[in-house]
Formats: sequence, C-alpha cells, structure tokens
Amino acid sequence: MGVGTSCAGAAQADTRQGKLQRAVDRALQTMLREQKPDGHWVYELEADATIPAEYVLMVHFLGEPADPALEAKIGRYLRRTQGTHGGWPLHHEGPYDPSASVKAYFALKMIGDAPDAPHMVRAREAILANGGAECSNVFTRIMLALYGIVPWTAVPVMPVEMTLLPGWFPFHLSKVSYWTRTVLTPLLVLGALKPRARNPRQVGIDELFRSAPGQLGPTPRAPHQSRLWFSFFNAMERQVRRLEPRIPARLRQRAIARAEAFVRERLNGEDGLGAIFPAMVNAVAMFDAMNVPRDDAGATIARRSVDKLIVDRGDEAYVQPCLSPVWDTALMSHALLEVGTPEAIDAATRGLEWLRPLQILDLDGDWTHRRPGLRPGGWAFQYANAHYPDVDDTAVVAMAMHRADALLPEPRYTDAIARAKEWVIGMQCKGREAGWGAFDPENTHHYLNNIPFADHGALLDPPTADVSARCLSMLVQLDPDACAQAKSPAARALHWLLDEQEKSGAWYGRWGMNYVYGIWSVLCGLGATGLDTGHEAVARAVAWLVTHQNDDGGWGEDADSYRLDYDGHRPFRSLPSQTAWALLALMAAGAVDHPAVERGVNWLLEHQRADGLWTEEHHTATGFERVFYLRYHGYARYFPLWALARYRNLRAAGTSKVGFGM
Repeated sequence: MGVGTSCAGAAQADTRQGKLQRAVDRALQTMLREQKPDGHWVYELEADATIPAEYVLMVHFLGEPADPALEAKIGRYLRRTQGTHGGWPLHHEGPYDPSASVKAYFALKMIGDAPDAPHMVRAREAILANGGAECSNVFTRIMLALYGIVPWTAVPVMPVEMTLLPGWFPFHLSKVSYWTRTVLTPLLVLGALKPRARNPRQVGIDELFRSAPGQLGPTPRAPHQSRLWFSFFNAMERQVRRLEPRIPARLRQRAIARAEAFVRERLNGEDGLGAIFPAMVNAVAMFDAMNVPRDDAGATIARRSVDKLIVDRGDEAYVQPCLSPVWDTALMSHALLEVGTPEAIDAATRGLEWLRPLQILDLDGDWTHRRPGLRPGGWAFQYANAHYPDVDDTAVVAMAMHRADALLPEPRYTDAIARAKEWVIGMQCKGREAGWGAFDPENTHHYLNNIPFADHGALLDPPTADVSARCLSMLVQLDPDACAQAKSPAARALHWLLDEQEKSGAWYGRWGMNYVYGIWSVLCGLGATGLDTGHEAVARAVAWLVTHQNDDGGWGEDADSYRLDYDGHRPFRSLPSQTAWALLALMAAGAVDHPAVERGVNWLLEHQRADGLWTEEHHTATGFERVFYLRYHGYARYFPLWALARYRNLRAAGTSKVGFGM
C-alpha cells in the first residue's frame, strides 16, 4: 500500500514536472524566435486612443499633406478601441474618459468620418452626457486652443519666462520630473506664441460642447488637489495672467531662446526629445510656431522621431508613447537565465552584449541638478535617451549582468556593473525618504501638483516602493552583506521600504498595476536580504496575495485600484503578467510550497496557448496613476516564462531560496 502510494506520487510529480518543462520549452522557442538579429528584444508598447489621435491632429496642425492610407488604418484602430459606453477609455475595457473621447472623436472627424455615422453619434452622445468637452483636461484644452476652438483663457497660464527662473525659486524646471520638463518646455513656447493650427480641412468640434466653447472658463480644481493650495495657486495664476502682456519683448525672446536651446540640446537624434511622444510632438509644434524652416536639421530630426513610433499592423495602425527595448531586453534576459538551458543562456548573453554599449558613461544628464559630480553609469529605457537614464532599468540590467557573469567562463560585465552600482547609490534620496525615484533624486516638491496646470497630478518623480525595491535587490545581489551596516544605502532602503508597507500588508505599485506589482517588487528585495515568511512584513504581504487570489487560481488587478477613495481591492479577472508577479513574489518570500503557488502555476499552464504564449489585452502597467496606462506586449511573454521556470527550478532543487535579487 505504501509502495503503491509512493509510486503514484512519484508518477504524479513526474507528470507535473514534465508538463512544466513542456510549457517552458514552448514559451522559450517563441522567445528565441522573437530575438532581433543583433541580440535585443523589443515589443509593442500601447497606451490609449489619445496618442494616435494626437498624431493625426499634429499632421493637420502642421498642414502637412495627409497620408490617406495611414489615416484610414489609424481610423480603424480608433473605431475598434471605442468603448461600449460610446467614448474612449484610458485602458482596455475601462470607463469613459473625457479627454481621450474628445481627442479620438476629433481625430476621426479629421480623418473624414461623418458626424452622423453611428459610432460618431454614440461618441458625441457619450461626451455630452458626461458633461461635454468642457470636462477636458489641461493638455486637451491646450490642443483645442491651438485649433482655435477654445480661448487661451481656458488654459492655465504658464509664461515661458519660467525658463529663466533661478533654481531656488518655488517653481523651477529642475523641481519637476523629467517627463514634465521635456513636455512642458516646448509647450511654454507654444503658450507664448499662441500659433493657430493650419487645419486645412477646417474641421471643428463645437458640437461636443454643452455651451459655447469660446466662453469656456478656467480649469476647475482636480480631485487630487488641495482646496487651500489650489486656491492659493489659482490666485497667483490670475495675477500672472494680468501681468503677462506687460512682459518686455526682449525678455520674452530671451526666454524663448532658452527654451529652444534646452530642446535642441536634448533632441536625442531620431529617438526624440525625452524619447516620449508628448515631448516629441510638442518639439515639432514649437519649431513650427517659431517659423523654423522645415529643412532645419533640428526640426527635421524632431519630425522624423515621431514617425518612428508608428506601429503599422497592415489593417490598422497606432502610435506608441515610446519604445521599450532596454526594459524588454533586460527582463527577457532574466527570464532566459532562469530557464537556464545553454541556448537560453546564449540568447540572454547576446541580449546583454547588446545592452553593454548602451550604458551612459560620458554625459551628465539633468539628474546632475541634484547630484553634481556623480559619474554617469545608468541605462535609459529606450534605444537612446542619454540625458535621462532610468534608475529602474539600470538596476535590472546590472542584476542580469551579474547573474550572467556567474554562468560564463570569464566575467564580462564587472566594470559595467560597478559603474551602475556607483550611479544607483549616488541617486538614492537623502534624508528620511531613503528610496529612489525613477530619474531624479529628491523630486518631491509635492505642492507643485496643486498648480492649475497640474490637473493630471503627475508633475513629480518622488521615490517609490517598486523602484526602491529593485535598487535594494541589486545592492544585496551584488553584496549579500550590503545591509550589515546600519546606515549603508541598502540598510536605509530596507528600513524605508518596511515603513512604506500599507496597513493592508501591500505596497503601492507606481509603475505597474498596482499592489500586486508593488508586492512583487518589494518581496524580491526583502527576500534577497534574507527576510522570508517568518518576518511580519513578509508574512502580511504573502497573506494579502493569498487573500486576493482569484477562485480560478490566477491574480488580476485593474486601474480602479488607483482610485483616490480606495477602500480595498476589487476583484478583477486573472491576467498572465499579474499572475506571474504574484507567483514570483510568493517564491521570493520562500512560500514555494504554499498551495496558492501551485494553483497559480496551474492557471498559467492552463492558459498557455499552443504557440507557447499567453493572451493579455489589458493594460497592466502604469504611466501615471488615473491618467495614463500602458500595455507592454512583452509582459505576457517573459513574466509567465520566468515564473514557470523558477517554480520548476525550486521544486527540482527542493529548496525555497531563490538566491537572486529578482
């Protein structure tokens, strides 16, 4: 009886391990086929309807000859992504959003869709039923002002002379995030010159307003803004508006020249200003407003950079907010190193070799405002963005290189890892907030999110648990004794992260959606330091994950978890990337034997397609909470593969210790 039971158990285990191995092999082969000839991976990065809509509107703002074939493809994309509510959401199957809906409707009308077409009628009715185009955010209002649809008085005044302010002033470009800096600087020029879109088809959208658009008033206070602070800044804004016409012309020209110099220095070749779509489009519009000849080198390259973001799928097309090759390649390398076969290690190494020369070693970026003298040593998120290396990417790349070096006959990445570590340590925030922001240290002037312009609430780059945990993971992976000294960078980060844990047991996820991502990030860091389920903070986080596991065994969370009145998790369907994060988190905590892990693994196995991949249409990453979400098409590839390979490895080795920072 005992022997038979034992044999049956062994056979069952063998079947499970065999099923795991086949799943890993199928996924691996697809990932290997998707590797670029030079060794890197890059997948589509999709946002919402606003980006392709803004591309269409940019073309007509400039008065360029439209590309009918491309516009038709973008039109098909916009029609397909229209929500059942009639408007357009910020994420897949999300609720109505006023600004996305106004821009998508405007773009479709510009493309040539008749206002009485059924989908246009539905959109118009949805917009009017939800308060009309009057409810558009500041960036949409600026676009409408450029088209002459609303007056500039409906847009918060931001004088271009702000570029001349000293660093000690309450508002300075160094006090806001990199994305704000690059988006806002050319926008200041547009606000000063107030150009009018050429709009050769003379398309308007007055029908989207409940009242006369020419009488639209100032932007109201956003839900995240303090009444007191907003009232204070609103009063200041009114005074600045009164004084703006009296600014001497010479001072204005000097400020415009300063803004232009800032943009030109950071044009970043064909990768564009800041390597992000909003900044790139604003730079193109700025050059046009300044009457810079279109054959000017800067204007030409700025315009070309925008077109590089187009994804043409044949029947439809859209525009990406940016490109993610460094992030995709680094994370894929981790997944393949976890797989551990010779061909997987070889592919990961080729990816790391592609990454090695992209390390930024000779340009002092904007982060030097806070860290003069710190040697550069980071990686950017995109193909090129030398002024704005990313702390998160740098930590992930360094950990992958460190792990690969242990598998190679001779270490290859010692110098690159050392420079990355030096830069990451130098970017740690000072004082009590001992974490890391994504691009700048001490970018914590929270009062600025209350200015009328900041209705999106994403002006800053403060330290976050997910980025900080990645840095802790890197420091401890490189040096297991990194937390031994009480005031070391790693020890300070550890204490800060423990303090950041919420009452529920979760950590807030800034760059991935949301608490599942935050817990995964932090448990990796805590696990690397040696903390496991015996530690109260780890046990509480594990309990959160177990409690919030779906009945089908997976995990899911959508953008609703970022609501300002958050009072607890609301169930959402299981998704591959989020299920993988939860599994990786539980395994990092040493809970590989928990039944929740086996159930999650089974969910991934059951939902794997014949081609080895997983289907995930939802946005599971965050650009800006409540404003902008991202769908990384790579997330449903490398994260599930990573989780399955790790589970296979831990079970085969009979251990609960991961041994790596991620």
